[in-house]
This record gives sequence, structure tokens and C-alpha cells, in this order.
Amino acid sequence: MSKAESAFVPAKIDPEKLKSVLEEVGWRTVGGRAGIYTRLAPPGDSLGRFPSLIVPLDTKAPDYSDVMGLALSVLTQDMDFWARSIYPRLAVVNSDEFKFRKESTAPSGLIPWRSGEMLVESARLTLLAGAKSFLGTARHFVNRHGRFANRYLDQILMGQTAPGSYIVTAYAPPHIAIPLKGGSAEVENQLIGVGSAQVREVTEAVVRSIEATVEALHHYRDNGSLSGFEDGVTRGISYEMTNAILGVAVNSDESDISIEWDPASPPPEGRESSFAFSASDVEPLSHAAIKLAEDNTSRTVTMMGRVHLLAKKEAGSPGVFGIDSLQPDGPRKVRVRLANEEDYHIAVRAHDDDRAILVNGTLEKEANLNWLYSARVVRTLGPIDDYTSPRRKRRRSEPIPGQTDVFDQS
Repeated sequence: MSKAESAFVPAKIDPEKLKSVLEEVGWRTVGGRAGIYTRLAPPGDSLGRFPSLIVPLDTKAPDYSDVMGLALSVLTQDMDFWARSIYPRLAVVNSDEFKFRKESTAPSGLIPWRSGEMLVESARLTLLAGAKSFLGTARHFVNRHGRFANRYLDQILMGQTAPGSYIVTAYAPPHIAIPLKGGSAEVENQLIGVGSAQVREVTEAVVRSIEATVEALHHYRDNGSLSGFEDGVTRGISYEMTNAILGVAVNSDESDISIEWDPASPPPEGRESSFAFSASDVEPLSHAAIKLAEDNTSRTVTMMGRVHLLAKKEAGSPGVFGIDSLQPDGPRKVRVRLANEEDYHIAVRAHDDDRAILVNGTLEKEANLNWLYSARVVRTLGPIDDYTSPRRKRRRSEPIPGQTDVFDQS
């Protein structure tokens, strides 16, 4: 029997969990007898002619299955409400719950496709960035701690969007163990030692990193300075986290990230639970991402361009792509060798959507080719035509005399 099927079987339902879930979505207790049953009233008129609902609590009572069956039949009359608000919480027995929300002008529960894709991707990158900070902080992780972060992500469930604003939900079961050591990534254990961490511990690191980034935004609003981002690196701020939150805030007048801690486990003390963002946060987040991506030990450059060639020839390798520069000076064409595999997917999407991107790396010239080594995608920009001068539009597709195309397979 699948989880979905068991959700309709009275014997498979935890009555206390059902009561807790209903209260979380706005129901209120209006009566009952301790340990026997509880009576709850729905928010508004969501159950029509049913003014209240009885949830039996005594699983050994002879009429338990009948009463619970009736309660389930009432709740599933509104199948959309059941599928979105009740079933996902019942299916996950214990979990901390992230919500990544973005306001949308589309009808209730909908969002423009590309904005929805970006929100899901930004939610994933936020969780990965925070998980990396659990093992150690850094301005820019590149691939460090990536295996551990992905093992954390493997324990997370994604829920359906809620009605109204578009919301991506992530359920993090708090008591599952994540190995600190995996494969050949022994460097991940240097700071902590061999063993495991509970998902809750890593989730706290994710929230701590988001909290530090939001405090840096507040500092920028008050002082006009990005110093808060650099000062907050020791608390989990990174290029990865800043860029992930940028994806949540961009193209939205209002967005937020919230966390609801599993009531069965004591919530951590002193942690914020809701973080709001606005369109005005996009500019400081963009500048902070560029600043944190810089490598102060060598000369690096940030370039704006159009992705025109993509090549990922080896499985698991970060990948290579070419860009046509959209800047008034510097080399016109550059080959970009990435440091982080995640950035390749961002470049692919920018290429598909015909959007400009910012890339940062060490610029070197080899023969007649310009290369950007150890590069990372800082962010995706708007449509290419918004950044292209008339002169560049005429010349951007012209070949450079004598230049060999590194991607030519002939």
C-alpha cells in the first residue's frame, strides 16, 4: 500500500498528528474530551454544511475506525485542500518545514513558468549553501563540501505549492543522520571528525546563514555599505547563499523564506523564523555576490556576455562554455572554464532564454584565445538586447580572423 493510499485508511492515521496539522492550517479547537476526541471548527466556511469536525483520539475505542473514516471523508470532500494542505503534512511524520514564497500576479497558486523554475532552483541553492556552511564558512565554496550538502538535500522532500502566492515547500526530517564522510571527500571531515550529523543540525546552519545574510541587508539599508556581507562570512554568508537569495528576491515585489520547526522536537533558541525580501534588495545582493566571488589572491575580472557555445564533455565535470562580451572594452570572445558544476546549468538556461550573464574568474590569454579560469556565474541578467549596443549587435556574430574554435569537432 502506497503512502497516498494509506492516508485514507483510518488505522494508518495518527490522530494527534491530524489534529496538529488541522490547527496549523487554521482550524481551532471548540470542544472535546481529553484522550477521547477533539472537536475542531474550520477556518471560514471551508466545509460548507459541516460546522465542526470530530477527530477521535482513542485508537482502541470500538468506534475509532468509523469516526476517523467519517472525518477523512469530510476532509477529502475538498480534494484540493486535502492534497495541498493536509496530506503532505500527514505523509511526513516529523519535519522542519521551509517555505520559499514569491508573490505572483497569476491566478491563485500559479506563477509564470520561468519565475517558478527560478524559485525552485533558488530554494535548492539556498539549502545547499547553508548545508555547506555547517562544515565550515567561506566567502565562496565553489565545490567544497558539495558532497555533504547534496547528502543533506537527499533527505529533503519537496511539497506542493500552497494556494495564493506561489510557495515552494521543503520538509526536513530532523532526526535522520547524514554521514560526514562520503566517497573520497575526506576533506569534509577535517573540521568535525568522522561521524554523522542530524538533519536538524544542518537545517539550523541553513537558517543561521539566511539570518546573517538578512542582517547584512539591514546593515546596507542603514549605512549603504556592503561590509556587513564580508563581516558575516564567519556566520554563514557566502557567494552561494547571497546568489541563492538573490534568485528568491528578483522579479518580485515581495518574497520571503520561512521555517516552521517540527513541534515534536524543541525548536532552537534565538533563531528567526521568517525573512522577508523586496525588489530593493536585488541591487545590494547582486553587488555582494560579485564581491564575495572575487579571489583576492589573484587578479580576477567580472565580465558580462552572451552564452554562445556549451560543451560538457566529461560526466561530472564542471563544463566549459563561450561568451560574447557585451562590454565596451576587453576581449570580445572568451572561453569560460567553470569551477562549479552547478553554474553550468545556469549557463544552459541563460543560453536557452537568450539572456545575458555575469561571470567572474581569472582571465588568461593562450595563443589567440582568451580563457576565464576557475570561473563562476555571478548571476543571470535580462534579455540580451537590453545590454547590446547597435554596434555590438552588428558585430557580435562576426568571427575573429585566425581564431580557432575550441568546440569544432570536425
